Amino acid sequence: MGITGQGGNGDRATSARQLRLLRPFTAWLRQFDPTTEIPDEAIFGPVPGRTAPHIYSEHEIVELLGAARGLGRSGSVLATLRSAVIETLFGLIASTGLRISEALKLDDSDVDLKAQVLTIRQSKFGKSRLVPLHPSAAKQWRNTEHSAICMCVPGHRRRSSSARAGSCSVSPLAIGRSTASLSNFANSSDGSIAAPMVRLAHDLRHAFAVRRLMLWHEEGVDIDQRMLALSTYLGHARVTHTYWYLSGVPELMSLIGQRFEKFADPWENGDE
Repeated sequence: MGITGQGGNGDRATSARQLRLLRPFTAWLRQFDPTTEIPDEAIFGPVPGRTAPHIYSEHEIVELLGAARGLGRSGSVLATLRSAVIETLFGLIASTGLRISEALKLDDSDVDLKAQVLTIRQSKFGKSRLVPLHPSAAKQWRNTEHSAICMCVPGHRRRSSSARAGSCSVSPLAIGRSTASLSNFANSSDGSIAAPMVRLAHDLRHAFAVRRLMLWHEEGVDIDQRMLALSTYLGHARVTHTYWYLSGVPELMSLIGQRFEKFADPWENGDE
């Protein structure tokens, strides 16, 4: 029995996690079948821990997008378009929590600014979903040179017959090189070209989940019910996957503490 990821191409980390789950089962099975082999836990190396994401504050997100905008200061048309792509890409992820792969695969037909909704098609686990846009995000998208963006975003396909294929070639590698200039925001020690782009996007997705939870705590809503909605919005197969995206930042823990105080001693807080 092979231990690999989906399609037989799992990476070492995935295989190490699968092996950790398999070994107790083989130990149990061995009492019934002494020939059962218990695989060595060191085959794929240690199971990697969770890399703590950086939870961006609203101010940091504004600074990040401003830095992305500044990448086009060289004055060339391509540099200006590339910076617009990067600003739009990370702004979209920050405001929706999309996976970077989902953002890069958006088609014109997937974006309905009038209804303020995105259609995410055949994403992770083959799932599709609708992602409502906040009015401010839809407004910003309208204010962007959308026709230019659509010709530059990797994988983005325009329906308009007037679009010239290849008129503005901005590959994922080119975006990665430009985004490397933002590595101070990425909190990543990986020096590879694509790492800052992926790390930034991943951390922004984490930040979206945490900031949404903070807002719900401020509003005093039923968190259990809202977590189900957040899980669907983020495209998770299980709500436990959504909890993986949460981090106990001080702001969130303070709000949770305040709610717990009201729960533990309602009379002290004026509740009869």
